[in-house]
Amino acid sequence: MNQNQTFDIPDTRRSPQTLDVLIAGGGAAGLAAAVTLARSRRSVTVVDGGHPRNAPADGVHALLGREGVSPAELLAAGRQEVTGYGGQVLDGEIAAVRRLEDGRFEATLAGSAGPAGSAGMVLTANNLLIATGLVDELPEVPGLAEHWGRDVIHCPYCHGWEVRDHSILVLGTSPNSVHQAMLFSQLSDDVTFLAHSGPVDAEGARTLQTLGIEVVEGHAAGVEVREGRVAGIRLADGTVVPAEVIVVAPRMLARSEVFEDLGLRMDQNPMGRFISVDATGWTGVPGVWAAGNVADLSAQVGAAAAAGTMAAARLNAELVMERL
Repeated sequence: MNQNQTFDIPDTRRSPQTLDVLIAGGGAAGLAAAVTLARSRRSVTVVDGGHPRNAPADGVHALLGREGVSPAELLAAGRQEVTGYGGQVLDGEIAAVRRLEDGRFEATLAGSAGPAGSAGMVLTANNLLIATGLVDELPEVPGLAEHWGRDVIHCPYCHGWEVRDHSILVLGTSPNSVHQAMLFSQLSDDVTFLAHSGPVDAEGARTLQTLGIEVVEGHAAGVEVREGRVAGIRLADGTVVPAEVIVVAPRMLARSEVFEDLGLRMDQNPMGRFISVDATGWTGVPGVWAAGNVADLSAQVGAAAAAGTMAAARLNAELVMERL
């Protein structure tokens, strides 16, 4: 096979070819990995469900050379780079994956959002790279989800400059909330901390007081909206705490369920649950790698892409060593 040309999946729903690498997820990590592998003349296919975590955001920030690029534009450019080097990108999601007796992986796709018609397709690969990202589980306060990624945010490095000098309310729901308040206090002099889940501990209270951040006691009952924009938080007693921006600490959950039966080791920290990997993205399971938010909950787009590149480079080196 000429590994430098694009291959077509026939209508039989089963690829006649065993891929070097199947990549689950077409975000920054998955596409960066695919470009790296395709440039090394590996046969690689990316399967992407089309639900990027940062879709609601107006732009991608802190990404050198592409500051402010829209998430959709960045992914479209990445897909073009993958196919330009002979890789393939399919619209759809992996519904099931299993290891065959000979050590290869067999993945069955479910559904398709595009013209490729990938529903029911079966792909076989020698290696699997998981880059499916994560899901943000927001606090159960009515109105947060509707404004997520715009007026409801979590990361000062992703959105901080855009909300500088705004009135910011940090919703205290996790051990990470005080840390968020600290970081956002660098961006605005008008930061309020709402102790939604209960009183702040002594150390946290001292930190907030030192930074001049007002602490409001009370339970959030809903988001106040004016002319389509966040105007504050309504408390259970009816009081409204005004704010233009709400900062939350979502619980971040790796999109890993389909792959966990392969023997992956899952780990968790105060932010959420993720796939455990080493510094190069190897999961410890032969032939299985992971990169991006599925393995690093705090990774921004640039870090996710770098992790994808690192995992792909190590994976390619392993394949070369197998030839020896």
